[in-house]
Amino acid sequence: MGTGDMLWSGWGDPSRATPLPEPVVGLLRELLGVKPAEAPPLALDEIVLPAPRLSDTALKALRDAVGAEHVRTDAETRVRHTRGKSTPDLLRIRAGQADDAPDAVVLPGSHDEVLAVLKACAGHRTAVVPFGGGTSVVGGLAPTDVTSFIALDLRRLDALVDLDEVSRTATFQPGLRAPRAEELLRERGYTLGHFPQSFEWATIGGFAAARSSGQASAGYGRFDEMVVGLTVATPAGTLDLGRAPKSAAGPDLRQLVLGSEGAFGVITSVRVRIKPVPDAHAYEGWRFPDFESGSRALRTLAQDGPLPTVLRLSDETETMIGLADPSGVGSGLSDAAGCLVVLGVEGTPDEIEARRAKIHDVLAGLGGEPLGTAPGEKWEHGRFNAPYLRDALLDVGAFAETLETAAFWTDIPALYAGVRDALTGTLTANGTPPLVMCHISHVYASGASLYFTVVSAQGEDAVPHWEKAKHAANDAILAAGGTISHHHGVGTDHRDWYARETGPLGIAALRAVKGALDPSGILNPGILFRPESGQGVREDASSGENQLPPAAEE
Repeated sequence: MGTGDMLWSGWGDPSRATPLPEPVVGLLRELLGVKPAEAPPLALDEIVLPAPRLSDTALKALRDAVGAEHVRTDAETRVRHTRGKSTPDLLRIRAGQADDAPDAVVLPGSHDEVLAVLKACAGHRTAVVPFGGGTSVVGGLAPTDVTSFIALDLRRLDALVDLDEVSRTATFQPGLRAPRAEELLRERGYTLGHFPQSFEWATIGGFAAARSSGQASAGYGRFDEMVVGLTVATPAGTLDLGRAPKSAAGPDLRQLVLGSEGAFGVITSVRVRIKPVPDAHAYEGWRFPDFESGSRALRTLAQDGPLPTVLRLSDETETMIGLADPSGVGSGLSDAAGCLVVLGVEGTPDEIEARRAKIHDVLAGLGGEPLGTAPGEKWEHGRFNAPYLRDALLDVGAFAETLETAAFWTDIPALYAGVRDALTGTLTANGTPPLVMCHISHVYASGASLYFTVVSAQGEDAVPHWEKAKHAANDAILAAGGTISHHHGVGTDHRDWYARETGPLGIAALRAVKGALDPSGILNPGILFRPESGQGVREDASSGENQLPPAAEE
């Protein structure tokens, strides 16, 4: 696809991949029973793909819509658009499993071209998967009940369309990657303040479609809170949403699109509120005796203030291992007992000094010990490195994956214990005792999110081995009153638990929306909820005819 593409078999920039130090590999072998991989990953040119299954007439319709040069069926492009970046996704592609690769990759250059592609695909009963940065970790790029689909790569829609300094809003096209969006804003003195761990590769459209939440959410809010307007292309036409920041003119349809993960339409522009770039920022670390006291401190700041821009708490295990500081993982175990809090404050130097003094009084009064600026600055320096660490762990035969949830403060202790016990119990019973770490990554006055990291041996067959533990964790999340996802999304990995969380009537309402916007069921079939009769497309292998999928139980 050209320069600047993400590593096809891992995360991010291939030049930044760093192998684990041998002492760390030795600890993994000794403590977790990690074994070297039996065979090295396949090279890209060794991946065997099924032949494209689009008819000549369907391909012609797509080429007529966007131009022949923007419809690609070569093997490398198809591999690079196969699934997302979860650990199971990477293990499958490294093993050469690419049976669910898209049959073509289509790159529209305008809203009208997106509409034309959707019209062509609806006419030929071809499924469409919108593709931004390809960073999904929940199966959001893996449609079900189809044997043929296209990836709709939005990278050509990459402009800053408008910057309204009076209203302090910016309008972006969806394929613009986050670093470039931030660069364009900073040229005018503004920022989104949205820095999720996927920041370097994710796109503006992806942030909206998945309800992304950035590491500075305590100060800037979630991405869905930043969105004030959307333009959406659907097979049934165009939605223009957001005439004013807030409205009482019926239900807010923006909220219907936000988090819809491409199942209802393709976002073609996003209008977001922006803020002036702060004069300065400062990061620091605090230590609390345990996760309970640290959680209480975060809740106090979230409810009564002063609230920092960045606020995170690592549990005892994460603090000890050093994953609270991704840039220092290779340095061995930390001798710091207790739990690490990392916080960041922005503003003028005087504002930062005054706010830090007030925060100091609150945290010290709750039993916290100040650690100075070094822990916070190390976190800030390495905050986008964790996915590279995951790949390095996979390279030596370990299994590493994350999952996240959120709940009200009252339910946080039971949620924390329940998910941790489910992961530990399931993986240990199956012969791969894990290291389970957790941190509070986002805080609100009424609750918080929990982000778990799991490291273990891969087991005999790593993907189904992990699925048992993941399902147990999902069950524990719902049992403890948590939501199945705080910011990773639903995809296919969470859809059955999302159905339980939402309830049959809620799913029926969403299916009705899909029926209105996507009558042929071509948009990301199986994402968010299972298709029922009349929604979704599938080609019967024996007859070659397009068939509707059978109704599925929730």
